[in-house]
Amino acid sequence: MLKGKVAIVTGASRGIGKGIAVQLGAAGATVYVTGRTLNPSDDKPGMSLVDVAREIEDAGGVGVPVQCDHKNEDQIKAVFDRVSSEQEGRLDVLVNNCYQAADVLEESFKNNFWEIDPGIFEVTNNVGLKAHYVASVYAARMMVPRKRGLILNISSLGSQGYAFTPSYGIGKCAVDRMAIDCGLELRQHKVAFVVLSPGPVLTETFTKLVANIRLQLETDAELVSKSDLEFYNLFKDGESCQYVGQCVANLAAEPNIMNKSCGTYLTAEVGIEYGLTDCNGRRPINHRSLSGALQELGYTWLARFIPGFIPMPWWAIQWAMYSHYVDKQKST
Repeated sequence: MLKGKVAIVTGASRGIGKGIAVQLGAAGATVYVTGRTLNPSDDKPGMSLVDVAREIEDAGGVGVPVQCDHKNEDQIKAVFDRVSSEQEGRLDVLVNNCYQAADVLEESFKNNFWEIDPGIFEVTNNVGLKAHYVASVYAARMMVPRKRGLILNISSLGSQGYAFTPSYGIGKCAVDRMAIDCGLELRQHKVAFVVLSPGPVLTETFTKLVANIRLQLETDAELVSKSDLEFYNLFKDGESCQYVGQCVANLAAEPNIMNKSCGTYLTAEVGIEYGLTDCNGRRPINHRSLSGALQELGYTWLARFIPGFIPMPWWAIQWAMYSHYVDKQKST
C-alpha cells in the first residue's frame, strides 16, 4: 500500500506515535521515527526509538530511529536535512504527533488557569504546537517541488470544547487551524494537510491506569473516586494506538487525499470509511454521531435504533465537554 513511500512520525517512541509508525511500516513505508528516547531501558521496555524501529522492521517496513528534542528548532531541521540527504529529497508523509505536557496537564486539571503559573502555556504548546509548525515548514519545502505529499496533525476533541485547562484547548484549536490555513496555501501545489483526532486511546500509561481501576472496582468499589470511575468508563473501551495507525496509513494511501485537505477527521469516522476494526475486533465509538454519544452515556439499547450516520450537534458536544468543567469545579 505504501511501498517506496517515505514518512516521518514525530514523538514515536511510545503511544499513538508508535502505533502510527508501526502501521505505516506494515503498509510498506520507510519510517523515520523521532523523539528523545533513543535506546531501550529496563524500566520502560519497548518504549524507545530503537525498539519502535525494530517493530517497524518486523511489520515489513524500514524503521530509522532519529533522536530529536522537538523543543530545539535546529534539531528538527536536522531531521529533515537527514531525510532529504538519504532519500534524495523525497518525503511523502509527515505526522506531527509529538507532545510533552501530559504530566503537567494532570497536575493542573483541578486548578483554574489564573491559579497556574503562566509558563504552562509554553510547556503545553511548544512541542505540541510550535514544533508541528516548524516541522511542517521543512516538510513543505521537500513536498512542494515534487507536487505531492501529506502532512497530518494529531489533535483531539479538545479543540471543540473544554478539556483539561484552557492552554490545552487553545493549543488544539491552533493545531486544527494550522491544517486549514497551511493546507489552503499548499493546495495549488498538490500537497494535502489534514487533522486526525483520536477518541480515548489506550496508550501504555492509560492501559495501566484502566487495569488498576478495574482491579480496585473488583476488590473494593467504594474506594474508587468519581473522577477515576469517569475515567474508567471513558477509556475501558478506548481505541488502540495501532487503530490510530491504521487510520493514518489509509489516509496516506488515499489517491484522492486532496479532497480531504484542510479537513478535521475523527479516527472513528476514518475507520468507518475504510472498513477498519480495532485489535479486539470492534469499531471505536464515533463521538460525533448521536448513536455514539448515547452509547457513551450508557443508553446502548437506544443507540441500536439510531443510524450511525446521524451526527451529534456541535452544540451538544460542546455542552457535554463543558459539563466536565462543571464537575471539575464541584470536586474542588
